[in-house]
Amino acid sequence: MRPPILIVLHGELSTPGRVAVQLRNRDIPLDVRRPRFGDHLPKTLDEHSGAVIFGGPQSANDDDEIVKREIEWIGVALKERKPYLGICLGAQMLAKHLGARVYKHPDGHAEVGYYPVRPTAAGRAVCKDWPDHVYQWHREGFDLPHQATMLAEGDSFPVQAFSYGGTAYALQFHMDVTHATMCRWTTRGHERMTLPNAKPREMHFEGRLMHDPACRAWLSEFLDHWLKTPEPVKPAKGKTAKLAKPMIAAPKPARANGGGGQRRAISSVSTR
Repeated sequence: MRPPILIVLHGELSTPGRVAVQLRNRDIPLDVRRPRFGDHLPKTLDEHSGAVIFGGPQSANDDDEIVKREIEWIGVALKERKPYLGICLGAQMLAKHLGARVYKHPDGHAEVGYYPVRPTAAGRAVCKDWPDHVYQWHREGFDLPHQATMLAEGDSFPVQAFSYGGTAYALQFHMDVTHATMCRWTTRGHERMTLPNAKPREMHFEGRLMHDPACRAWLSEFLDHWLKTPEPVKPAKGKTAKLAKPMIAAPKPARANGGGGQRRAISSVSTR
């Protein structure tokens, strides 16, 4: 069995949603940690296959020691060339770590609901088929870091996805969201749907009916690509190291709503 994926969450009861379902379908264990509630981040990822930092109500710009610590910690994954995935806040943290600006829209626009996304040629090389709309829940975006590769573009916030160094990926959008998560966010975070450019609640669920099958298929293809990221192998004495090819179990059939096996817990609502 592969070593676990480190999962970093920002709410006391938040869950990794469909990402957890997809990883467990591949028989990959999860090491879930919540630094805000006392969990420590490892000094090395030697015992992990990679790391995912999820969204949360914080901002990468916050003057908060835990936020600053997570942003700095991303350097561990980059230095060791372990697969890193940042989703929403986790993507903004990666951008911030790489020196890019994290900013609010000049007109106060938010992306809350389903919005168009346009993959670049580099994005098509990662995943051949992209959904034309993805689910968003944020009011901050980020610039493309130096030496990063744009994977997908949007309208209000142009940088929607990028890769860096062949091992790190940032997604502004939420492919991890399940139906249960959407119900919680649109109930507990209902005031976000009054922000400029935000979609009303009914359009979130209409959009899910239209776009979620493509989003679910995209996430499966993306994770297969992400998990195949080469990991460095320590060379034996007198021998030249070769990159090992990770063995990944074929995915098991996912449940229709992608939410099977999740705890039904109320999570903190990401607002960034």
